[in-house]
Amino acid sequence: MKSQRLIIEGGNALSGEIKVQGAKNSSLPIIAASLMCKGETVLKNCPCLTDTYASCRILTHLGCTCRFEGNTLTIKPDGINKTEIPDELMREMRSSIIYMGALLGRCGKCGLSFPGGCELGPRPIDMHLSAMKKMGAKVNDEYGTIECTAEHGLKGTKIILKYPSVGTTENIILAAVMAKGETIIMNAAREPEIMDLAAFLNKCGGKIKGAGNSTIVIEGVNELFGCTHYIMPDRIAAATYISAAASTNGEISIHGIDPALCDSFMCVFEQMGCNIYVYDGCIYVNAKKPLKSVGKIITLPHPGFPTDAQAIIMASLCKANGISIFEETIFENRYRHVDSLVKMGADIKVIGKAAIITGVKKIYGAKVSATDLRGGAAMAVAGLGAEGITEITDVEHIDRGYENIEKVLTSMGGKITRA
Repeated sequence: MKSQRLIIEGGNALSGEIKVQGAKNSSLPIIAASLMCKGETVLKNCPCLTDTYASCRILTHLGCTCRFEGNTLTIKPDGINKTEIPDELMREMRSSIIYMGALLGRCGKCGLSFPGGCELGPRPIDMHLSAMKKMGAKVNDEYGTIECTAEHGLKGTKIILKYPSVGTTENIILAAVMAKGETIIMNAAREPEIMDLAAFLNKCGGKIKGAGNSTIVIEGVNELFGCTHYIMPDRIAAATYISAAASTNGEISIHGIDPALCDSFMCVFEQMGCNIYVYDGCIYVNAKKPLKSVGKIITLPHPGFPTDAQAIIMASLCKANGISIFEETIFENRYRHVDSLVKMGADIKVIGKAAIITGVKKIYGAKVSATDLRGGAAMAVAGLGAEGITEITDVEHIDRGYENIEKVLTSMGGKITRA
C-alpha cells in the first residue's frame, strides 16, 4: 500500500479555535489496564489514532471485544483466552511492552516480543524485566521473545528505579495493582499521564497513592471492575498547535486543555515572544510579533522540558532571531528531523547531544519525510511557516499520535491536504 502524503502551502497565518484531542500517552496504558477489569470499561475522549487501533487489535487477539464510536471506546475483557501477543502486533507501537504488567497482573503469565514503533534509539526494557523479577515473576528473554510466569501470583515489594522511566513506572503499577501486599516505587516517573492511569485504576477499585510524585505506593487488591473514564487532554498535541501558530505568526485558542499541563513548555513560547493567556480550560496564543531565540533548552523527565516537544518547537525556532540550543538527554536518535529542516533552509548544527539553531528570515517548502511521530509533526509546523509547497511523506508516523492533523490545521486557516 502506497504511503500517504501531506501537501502544505505555507505562508498562511493560523487563526481560530480548536479543541485538543485526548492524550495518546494516557490512552494507551489505560487501554492496556482495561484488560485487568471485570465487566465493561468505557473510555471517553479517546483519540482516534493508529496506535489506539493497534491497542484494540492486541485486546481483540487476547479475547476482549472493543467498540469505537466517535471518541468513545468500549472494552469488554471478560472473554480473555490468550496470554501471548504475536510479534507483528507487538511491533506496531513502542508502548506495547506495558501489556507485560497487565497480563502478569491478571493472568499470572505472558508471552511477548520486543516492541516496535518510532526508531528513536534504544529503549532498553531491562528495568521492566528487573521489576517483574523483583515482584516474583520468572522471566526468560532469549531469542527475541519474553516469557514471564508468576505461578503463585506477583508479590508487592520496594522497587527503586535507576531512572524515572514512564513505561517502567506504568508497567509496575499495572503489575502491582492486583499483586499481594504493598508495592513502593521510588524515583517513579511523574508525568501527568501516570496520574491519569492511577486515577483510572482507582476508579476501578485499585489503591494507588502518590502518582505524580517520585514515590508511588500501591496496595494490591483482589479484583478490579470496569468504569467510565474521561481521557486527559493531550499536552503534546497542544504544544504542536501552539508551535504551528508561532511558525505562522498566527493567533489561536485551544480549548479542552488544563493549562497547568503545559507549564513545562509554555515558558519557551513566552520567551519566543508569544503572548499567552490562560483561563479555565483554554489557552489563547498571539504570535504575531517576530519570534526571538530562547537560549538553551534541556530535555528532562517531567516536570522538565518534554522530549516529545523538542522537534515540534525546534521547527518554529528555525525563524527566530538569534541562536537557540537544544540538549537532548532522553533519546539518542531524536534529531532525525534536522536534515529535513536544513533542506528547507534552516541553519541547524548537531554536535553530540546538542542542536544549535541560528534563526533565518525564511525557510522554503521542500519534499521531506516524517522520520518519526514528533519529527513528522515538526515537518508540518515548518511547512506551515515556509514559503512555497511542502510535501511530507511517510505520514503514517504522524497518524500514530495526531487525530486528523490536516483537518485541525485547515480549520484554523492552514492550507494542508492529504493525498
